Amino acid sequence: MFEYIRTHQRLMQFLLLLIIFPSFVAGGVFSYKSFQDGGGVATVGGKSISQQEFNIAQREQIDRMRQMYGAQFDSKMLNTPEARKSILDNLIAQHALNAEVAKNHLSIPDQVLQQNILSTPGLVKPDGSFDAERYKSILASQGMSTAGYEQRLRQDLVYQQLVNAVQGSAFVPKTVAANLSAMNEQERDVQALIFKAADYASKVKVTDEMLKAYYDKNAAMFEIPEAIKAEYVVLSNDSLAAQIDVSDADVQSYYEQNKKNYSTEEQRRASHILIEVKKDASDKDKAAAKAKAESLLAEVRKNPASFAKLAKENSADTGSAERGGDLDFFGKGAMVKPFEDAAYKLKQGEISDVVQSDFGYHIIQLTAIKPAALKPLEEVKPAIVAEIKKQKASKAYAEAAETFTNTVYEQADSLKPVADKLKLKIQTVEGLTRKPNPALPPTVLTNNQKFLTAIFGDSAIKKKLNTDAVEAAPSTLIAGHVVEYKPASKRPFEEVKATITAAVTQAEAAALAKKEGEAKLQALKAADNTAGFSDTKTISRLKNQDVPGPALVDLLKADTQKLPAFVGIEAPGNGYVVYRISKVRAGTPDEARRASERTQLDGAQAQQDMFSYVENLKKKAKVTINQAAIETTTASGGDQ
Repeated sequence: MFEYIRTHQRLMQFLLLLIIFPSFVAGGVFSYKSFQDGGGVATVGGKSISQQEFNIAQREQIDRMRQMYGAQFDSKMLNTPEARKSILDNLIAQHALNAEVAKNHLSIPDQVLQQNILSTPGLVKPDGSFDAERYKSILASQGMSTAGYEQRLRQDLVYQQLVNAVQGSAFVPKTVAANLSAMNEQERDVQALIFKAADYASKVKVTDEMLKAYYDKNAAMFEIPEAIKAEYVVLSNDSLAAQIDVSDADVQSYYEQNKKNYSTEEQRRASHILIEVKKDASDKDKAAAKAKAESLLAEVRKNPASFAKLAKENSADTGSAERGGDLDFFGKGAMVKPFEDAAYKLKQGEISDVVQSDFGYHIIQLTAIKPAALKPLEEVKPAIVAEIKKQKASKAYAEAAETFTNTVYEQADSLKPVADKLKLKIQTVEGLTRKPNPALPPTVLTNNQKFLTAIFGDSAIKKKLNTDAVEAAPSTLIAGHVVEYKPASKRPFEEVKATITAAVTQAEAAALAKKEGEAKLQALKAADNTAGFSDTKTISRLKNQDVPGPALVDLLKADTQKLPAFVGIEAPGNGYVVYRISKVRAGTPDEARRASERTQLDGAQAQQDMFSYVENLKKKAKVTINQAAIETTTASGGDQ
């Protein structure tokens, strides 16, 4: 409990409410008709979904994806016909649900809305009152007003009424669930007879015609992509910082102005015994708790060495009780105020009187003091120099970026002018391809896709001009110049002949293994013979004994009315396997697992029922679509 006091709580549940919006549909099953009204993207039940509403929904989806994936997310992913169709489907579902809500007169009373907000974790002050300022602050950080959020929450709760009504009645019959569980549990004893491709390699006769045919058919395998050798210069805070000299006077001044950053406040280590009692407990309970605390205090004063033992036996703070009450070192502001005030008045080794806090009554023993300290200048000088360089470089970057951009453009046939003007180093890289090359170090900025797109442009390759300044990362510009260009080519046949020979031999050997395996399968179906088969393994859907997935599927669906049953399965590239199924039996029922499977089946049925329900609402609403709204790229799909 007491350790919890010192843990910063993130209001994750509340923040999730701010970004979740009902999204019931993964795809629509309605006909797309020509939509003549140019003012909207669709109609649902005679009501229009405007272009503005669609754009807002698209921007909201982009914002949600950015929150989830950060800088890795490219907004262009949501500006495709497929993505826009999905967003429009969601809007259509929402409009259809809104119509159903209105038809059934569903609403959320103010009292229910208020209770929902008041129950949000992290929005209650220590005194039990609602933290309205914290509530507004979190909403503001998400760009929302209280009215807007509450309207959305009210709509979510109304939708939830519909969802609960539909999904709450979903279930899978017990007999169906039992049969599915029995199928999972059913066990089959199998043996394997393997025809390995490697065993047939010596029988393969490879001709030059076969090799040439493989080479021509698989030309893409032997393609050498176009590649570039390029010079490039990078302007960044780091490159500017490397040019900056920092004097000892600058370091001394910075140190004096920022001493608090290199200081540690006094910290104290204490152990405590907590006798818990709630704030709203009766006077009788409070008196009993205090009496117990005073009794324990008398014991530890009489024998201070017994503190740890008494803490383990009596403290309600279970986390520290296991360590004899030890709370480790803490500074000011880490503990509740009554506890902190008492701990900071004690001398090392002293034991406090009974201290009351919102959590009950404490007995505190101060076990150590770590005095305040200031790190000497020499120790922190390298960090200060780096920080001063960083700050000065950051201030200089904007002006340098303008010079960099202009010079690269004006002196378009060489990088030397910009390198000389800004004292930057011209670097060289080979092996650039249109996509990031895994052979290059991952930190090389020239592996940046924006830069690669620029350096492979016609002006850079055909006209030998510098690329424009490309922002490859925050406060980082890069420009390049093509030194040498190698067009795409194909590896000569003789160079890859050995590789092709191995591939053709493997394929032909696998074909021979399959042919012999299939012949053996037919013979076994006519007359059973266990010669050459492996030891028996027991398989089921719950335990597959390392049987490959495709083989497992075929083995479990094989007709076993007559045993032994045989199944032949090709192992692509590796040969052929004949399986012999000798016995089928019911497995051992596991009631806990069966209960879990029934729950999963009910959940899946509930999801299917909800999907079908929404689809039915959409059909009833007579949806029409403006196909151009889906197929045409809109401005809202890009960054806003």
